[in-house]
Amino acid sequence: MDTRLLTTFTTLARTGSFTAAAAALHLAQSTVTVHIRTLERDLGVPLFDRLPTGAPLTEAGRRLLAEAEEVLDAVARLRSAAGEDGPVAGRVVVGTPESLCATRLPAVIAALRTEHPDVDVDLRAAGTEECVQGLRSGHLDLALLMNEDAESAEIATEPIAREALTLLAAPGHPLAGRDRPAAWDDLAAEHFFLLEEGCAYSDAFEQRLRAAPGANPRITRFGSVDAARSCAAAGLGLTLLPATTVAEHLRDGRLRGVALDGPPLPDVPVRLARHRRRWAAPAAREVAHALVRHLAQAGTGTAGTRRPTRPRSDGPADGGTAGDRR
Repeated sequence: MDTRLLTTFTTLARTGSFTAAAAALHLAQSTVTVHIRTLERDLGVPLFDRLPTGAPLTEAGRRLLAEAEEVLDAVARLRSAAGEDGPVAGRVVVGTPESLCATRLPAVIAALRTEHPDVDVDLRAAGTEECVQGLRSGHLDLALLMNEDAESAEIATEPIAREALTLLAAPGHPLAGRDRPAAWDDLAAEHFFLLEEGCAYSDAFEQRLRAAPGANPRITRFGSVDAARSCAAAGLGLTLLPATTVAEHLRDGRLRGVALDGPPLPDVPVRLARHRRRWAAPAAREVAHALVRHLAQAGTGTAGTRRPTRPRSDGPADGGTAGDRR
């Protein structure tokens, strides 16, 4: 059997559309149609329903998809074994939260370029659900998740680091100049700029805010760390962000804000995730090793949560949040 037909089959299963599959494979849509018809004729069963809204798998297609993926994995292993005497090479697609993409991962990419110059890493900023779906569909080889638990029958995860969180406010904010930490009932009356729904620590923080007695917080969600950070620094409200995304900005004065002293916030785990069934190419394994090694060194590791020192309210301060905090 021509493995190109299986590649087209698995790609169409991921995308759900002949047009999208053709774009992903850099083929004409008519070629994708021919591949699927040929495979269906060879196997003797219809693999997809042709609907105006897309091409969902039939029951037979769902049953055979895992088998097709195993065949393609076996072919990939065969090709890898044939070239194992040469340098590790290939393209690895990694899904990651924006905060890690901008702060932790540049050092990892730099190290990989030195150690394995023929390995290309494609970083995709994405939330937890998007990363999990990317692993399931095969669009991602690896993913970094900032969740307590994201294990499933298909997705395996391992904790590799922890990142601290910081409450950020403008220097003139009423809660920034107090002589005691802000309590949950203080925060529950404020306007917050949080990262979009699906960000695990933002969702948990909002739930805790709304659980406070008489809670009436105003919540605005953003898909961008920079937007949330800038709104808080401009005095429009507060935000909760990984400390790594604000520490350097506070230190060098690029961001006029303070790390607010508030209730204890648990560090957020960083987990390396991959698909349980799919074979990992040598390049993906090397990228995984580099992520584990560098993030464990850069993050807070297994240390307990550290509270920031109380900042002055008269200008930029780093609030005692070192660059190794999230």
